[in-house]
Amino acid sequence: MDNRLQLLTEWIRHLPGLESASPEPVAGDASFRRYFRVWRQQAGQHQPLIVMDAPPEHEDCRPFLAIARHWHQHGIAVPAIESENLEQGFLLLEDLGDQLMLPALTDDNADSLYRQALEELARIAPLSDPAGYPLPPYDEALLDREMALFPDWLLEQHLELKLDNQDRALLDTAFGLLRESALAQPEVTVHRDYHSRNLLIREHQTVPGVIDFQDAVRGPVTYDAVSLLKDCYVRWSETAVQQWLEHYRQLTLDAGLHRADADTFKQWFDLMGLQRHLKAAGIFARLAIRDGKTGYLADIPRTVSYIRDASARQPAFRHFHEWLCTTVIPRIEERIGTVPQPEKQPS
Repeated sequence: MDNRLQLLTEWIRHLPGLESASPEPVAGDASFRRYFRVWRQQAGQHQPLIVMDAPPEHEDCRPFLAIARHWHQHGIAVPAIESENLEQGFLLLEDLGDQLMLPALTDDNADSLYRQALEELARIAPLSDPAGYPLPPYDEALLDREMALFPDWLLEQHLELKLDNQDRALLDTAFGLLRESALAQPEVTVHRDYHSRNLLIREHQTVPGVIDFQDAVRGPVTYDAVSLLKDCYVRWSETAVQQWLEHYRQLTLDAGLHRADADTFKQWFDLMGLQRHLKAAGIFARLAIRDGKTGYLADIPRTVSYIRDASARQPAFRHFHEWLCTTVIPRIEERIGTVPQPEKQPS
């Protein structure tokens, strides 16, 4: 018997219109959280709602609540909070539907969907911190912890590479450059996981629903653009990415969030992408090793291809790029799968 599901059901059935609710599982995420759909009966109508199960020993619901309420008040399409039980770790939320952006993407609709997502992102970036919950800073310590996931979980544990002092010095130099670039960017509100699996296409709405925002921070202006445009789960042509990035640069420039020209913004974006994809590749390995979620391994080759391509464009990362191509990528292809080839550039 699932004790938490039993507790959740008992809590839900004490709420008006949900006295006979039977929670139905819906897709979860990479955390300890689970989600269920229930139907509220009111005036002959059946209204779907989502129940979040976030075990208090693993998840703190307070950041989610503070950010959700603040962003909702400012018109961001996050779920409205219907009811809460912080002691048990249960939240009742507005149901934004099941249509994730990722499986709905096609060559025909990608441009409009990405522009809508970027426009919503440009509304999130200038937001103030929620009252009583200052967003954590994307500081040096957090950047370093994230990048360390790459050698700790992917290189050493999953690929079983033995890193010598020269390898570690190479990584330390690369990490230092990425940290310096990230900290030099103008700061905005950062969702921190803004991509096609955390955006929902809603019927009769052009603005995407936004979920999984509880880890939001104050950080670099290009971070969320990297999450979306260099998505670990789907890859688009460099031409499309640059067009979308320029659209976002103009939106955030007009909002007064930075004063960067196109070349500077692209440089920020590339270096931020290196940092994010080092983190993501390490997280995918950790999810497989620690949590048994081996499906994420299939996303590592695509994620590492972003690291390879971005480092190839950066003279300061020449040695790191060569080492990645000669040492890391062959082991990934041996242990996990083929790393996508670089896009051919027009002559």
